[in-house]
Amino acid sequence: MNEYQSWGRYPKAFKQKVKQVYWPEEARNLLQHEGVFLPRGAGRSQGDVCLNDQGTLLDVQMLNRFVDWNVLAGTVTCEAGVTLADILKLALPDGWFLPVTPGTKHVTVGGAIANDVHGKNHHWAGTFGCHVPRLGLLRSTGEELICSQEENTELYQATIGGLGLTGVILWADIKLVKVVSPLIDEEVIKMNSIDDFFILAEESDKNFDYTVAWLDCQAQGKKLGRGLFLRGNHSVKPVDLSEWHSWYRAKAQWPLAGPPGLMNKWSVRAFNEVFYRKSMGDKVSRCVHFNKFFYPLDVVNNWNLVYGRSGFLQYQVVIARDRCEAAIKEILTKVAQSGRASFLSTLKYFGDIKSPGLMSFPRPGLVLAIDFINASAETLQLLDTLDEVVWKSGGAVNPSKDGRMSAQAFKSSFSNWELFEEYIDPKISSSFWRRVTGVLK
Repeated sequence: MNEYQSWGRYPKAFKQKVKQVYWPEEARNLLQHEGVFLPRGAGRSQGDVCLNDQGTLLDVQMLNRFVDWNVLAGTVTCEAGVTLADILKLALPDGWFLPVTPGTKHVTVGGAIANDVHGKNHHWAGTFGCHVPRLGLLRSTGEELICSQEENTELYQATIGGLGLTGVILWADIKLVKVVSPLIDEEVIKMNSIDDFFILAEESDKNFDYTVAWLDCQAQGKKLGRGLFLRGNHSVKPVDLSEWHSWYRAKAQWPLAGPPGLMNKWSVRAFNEVFYRKSMGDKVSRCVHFNKFFYPLDVVNNWNLVYGRSGFLQYQVVIARDRCEAAIKEILTKVAQSGRASFLSTLKYFGDIKSPGLMSFPRPGLVLAIDFINASAETLQLLDTLDEVVWKSGGAVNPSKDGRMSAQAFKSSFSNWELFEEYIDPKISSSFWRRVTGVLK
């Protein structure tokens, strides 16, 4: 397997060169060569924003040094190849935690900024970019610019959520949050249908820092949208943080790409039934390690291979709050009738905190993410049908998860894309950008 495919392994990129970057000066020199470049981190994006077919990838994972750690203020300055796991390993023993984290800690800081990732606490913390006061950006002109709200402001705003297209992010300042424990006080509540979600979400966002729901997307009728609602806060029970390093490594390794047919509607249905009923009561309160709460899939390396050689597609959309209920029910009905969704489906609200990013995906509303086994034309046709529901509801599709949306869907989701285009570095492009804009380089 080509290790420089995306995490979803769809679409494929076969004709791309790779140059590993160990020092900023190497990136500066490489950008002077002929060709089209794209900076790439850990490759955890599901679609083709991290691919550059016919071009060159600049693998910046080895730009992974810490520059400064202010333990009193909880601010860290690090190179773009540092991962969120690296930051936790450094900062958690001193009582500091990530301000925002996606569902895996194995993403780079550069990737978190370029995709302006979000987490279970968007309703009060916003996106990752909200906690990055400064960053260093290398342009193909050879200039290294410091970007912030006060300096090179337009480039700063274009780079956060800019999909890696404005230049090579070299370093960033990140403001962390104070905690006294690596544990999360979690509540898991059974939802009999999607209607339960709307009630629980309304009350939970007021009292819990982290909220998300897992959905059984094969449930239909009165059970449509059934699932588990998870909510939690950082525990206030003090523990010895210095003893919590054992979580760092995954405990298992998925060996090979799963055989065709391993993931099908029957195996998914069986998993969903077991997962839904694993909680014996209607509501369970417990204290869990942050790994279990935030990163349950990180326990298995290369878990994406379970989908087989054809990979999977993640469909993540946000729909305005005033139109979301009917739209989500329509989407879930279509998905359930198709029988194509996998066991990974989540639902939560985005809050009103605006990202500094010009192209940031999160906006106020309800965000749904569903993983689909790649079944070629039938899967793509279903997602095109779901796009129509999203459009008429004024919603948007997430580029950092996408490998198939049309130019129409992209431009409908991001009406300011032409303004953003002014800040793209002339020597940087991606398979995604060429696909959704028709811009050839």
